[in-house]
Amino acid sequence: MTALLGRSVMLVAALVTAACSAPMARPTSDVERSRITLPPSPLTEEQRIAHVLNRLGYGPRPGDLARVKQMGLAVYIDRQLDPAGIPDDAADRAAGWYPTLGMSSRELAHQYPLPDQQVLAKVRSGEMTPEEVARAIPPERRPYRITAEVASAKLARAVQSERQLQEVMVDFWFNHFNVFALKGGVRWTLPAYESEALRPYALGRFRDLLMATARHPAMLFYLDNWMSTRAEFVVPAGPNKGRKMGLNENYARELMELHTLGVDGGYTQRDVIEVARCFTGWSIDGPYRGGDFVFRPFAHDGGEKWVLGRPIRAGGGESDGRQVIDILARHPATARFIATKLARRFVSDDPPAPLVDRVASSFLRSDGDIRAVLATIFSSPEFFAADAYRVKIKKPLELVASAVRSLGGEIAPPAAPSGPVPGGGFGLARRVASLGEPLYESVPPTGHPDVAEAWVNSGALIARMNFALALAHNRIPGVRVELDRVLGGVDRRRPHEVLARLVTAVLHDEMTHETRRVLAAQLGNPEITRVTPDDRAAGNTDVEKLLALVLGSPEFQRK
Repeated sequence: MTALLGRSVMLVAALVTAACSAPMARPTSDVERSRITLPPSPLTEEQRIAHVLNRLGYGPRPGDLARVKQMGLAVYIDRQLDPAGIPDDAADRAAGWYPTLGMSSRELAHQYPLPDQQVLAKVRSGEMTPEEVARAIPPERRPYRITAEVASAKLARAVQSERQLQEVMVDFWFNHFNVFALKGGVRWTLPAYESEALRPYALGRFRDLLMATARHPAMLFYLDNWMSTRAEFVVPAGPNKGRKMGLNENYARELMELHTLGVDGGYTQRDVIEVARCFTGWSIDGPYRGGDFVFRPFAHDGGEKWVLGRPIRAGGGESDGRQVIDILARHPATARFIATKLARRFVSDDPPAPLVDRVASSFLRSDGDIRAVLATIFSSPEFFAADAYRVKIKKPLELVASAVRSLGGEIAPPAAPSGPVPGGGFGLARRVASLGEPLYESVPPTGHPDVAEAWVNSGALIARMNFALALAHNRIPGVRVELDRVLGGVDRRRPHEVLARLVTAVLHDEMTHETRRVLAAQLGNPEITRVTPDDRAAGNTDVEKLLALVLGSPEFQRK
C-alpha cells in the first residue's frame, strides 16, 4: 500500500490545484416562495446544487442532491438563511451526548479543576506512579475533557445537522473571534462562548455579535482585557492587594485589526490606546472560577477619549466601550473587511473586487445584517461562476465532515457519557487535529486560516490519504461507514464497475478525464484487485483502498 499511497499523493499534489472546467447550462428558473433570486450560470443544475451544498454546508449526503432539486435550490438557500425553521433533532440529540455543554462556566470550573500543584510536583519528581496520578486526577475530570467534548459536538453537528449554513457560520465566526481554549480561565468558558456569544448571532446583526464577544469572559481572558485598568491603578484588596496595574492594549488592537476595521482600516496607535482606555474596567468576576462579565467602575479610566476622530465624553463608564462597538460595527472599513472575509469563505481565496464592493454596500445598507450580506453573496453571478466551482480547498474540518457525509456515515453516541473518552465525534475531532486544525486550539487570534496555501503541501496530502483509508476501513472510533450501502449492489469482482459506483456516490460523476485515467490505471494493481498478473480468476476489488483513492482525489479535496 505504501507505493500506492505514494502514487496517489503525487496524483493529488499534481492535480489538486488545477481548475475544474464546467459545461454550459440553461439559466436557473425562478422559484416561488423564496427571497433568493438565482442568477444565470454556466453550471449545470446538478453542479449548482452540489456547489451550494459544498459551500453553504459540509457537503451532500446520499440523496441530498435529489432532495434539493425537488424543493428548488433557491428555496433551500432561503431555508438555510433562516435555520430556526429547520427541525434539527439529530444534531440536538448529538449535543446532548456531551455533559459539559449543558453546564455553566462556574460548574465546569468546579467539576474540572486544574491539577493540584502538589500532585504535579510529585509527578515531576517521580514520587507518584502513572497509576497513582490517574487515581488522583481521573482523565474524565481533567479540564481537557471540556475542549474534547466541544470539539466532538462540533463534528457531530457538522455531520448530522440539517442547519448546515448555521454550523458553517458558527465555525467562521469562531475563527474570526478566536480564543485559545487552553489559556488559563478560557477553558471553562469555552462551551458558553460558542453557545451564548456566537451561535445566537451567527446569522443575526454583526453589532450584536461584536458586543457579545466583547463582553464574554472567554474573550476578556484570552486577550487580557480583564486585567486592563486606568493608569496607576492599585489593587485595593485580595491576594494581589497593593499591586500596580495599568492599561493593556491587546484587546483594543485585535478588536480593530482582526474583528472590525482590518489592518489597513485607517486607525492609528493613538486610536488603539484610546479604545483600550474605553474598555478599562471590563473584567471577569472570578476569572479562574468560571466567572461572568463584570464592570469595575473603580478600575475604569473616566476621562475623555477620542476614537477615530470622534469624542467619547468623560464620565461614561461602561458605555464608553459600547460606544466604541457602535462606531466600529458601522464603519465603512469594517463593512469592507467583513465583506472580503465572507466572500473569501464562500467564493474564492481572492474574491472579485466588484463582488466585495456589493457585499460591503449590503453590509452598510442593512446595518450589518449577516443574513442580508450572505444573500447578496449567494445570489451573485460570481458565486455561481464557472471559475468559482471547486476552486476552494477544504479545510481539515470540512474534509473530514464531508467525507463522512458523502458516505452516509453514522456517528454513534458515547458508550459511557462520563467515561474517560468522550466518544461520538471525538475520533473525528482527533483526525481533524492530526490534519493540522486542532479545534479551539489555535494560539494566535487570527484563528485557523481559510486559504489553500495553509493546507496544501505533501505532508498534509499524505495525512489526508491516511484519514481516507482509516475512514474506509472503519478504523475511526465512534464512526461507522456501510460500504455495501455505498456500493449499491455492485459486484466487487468487477473493479471498473466498483470505481464507477464510487465516483458516482462520492463525486456525483464530477471527475476530470485525467483523474479518471489515473484511477482506472490502478485497477490493474494487485493492491486493488488482490490478484497477481498470472491469476485467471475474477478480481475481488479492495473497495476500501479504492474508496480512499477517490476520497483523496483532487475533486474531493476541493469544494
